[in-house]
Amino acid sequence: MADNPLFLMILLAMAAVVVILMLGIGSFAKGGETNKKYGNKMMRWRLAAQFVAVLMIAAFMFFGFGE
Repeated sequence: MADNPLFLMILLAMAAVVVILMLGIGSFAKGGETNKKYGNKMMRWRLAAQFVAVLMIAAFMFFGFGE
């Protein structure tokens, strides 16, 4: 399974979601002008990245690459 390129792309997509989530939470925690400027934008990026990751996971399972 680890030699499948789609699996490696899924891992990369999930890592991107975690990084974006941490940056967004950091922005909210910092507050002030940083939060106003980047907080909502980061959460929108996280949502888009998470959507892509879920689609890739669904494709991986649907096409039977997980076997």
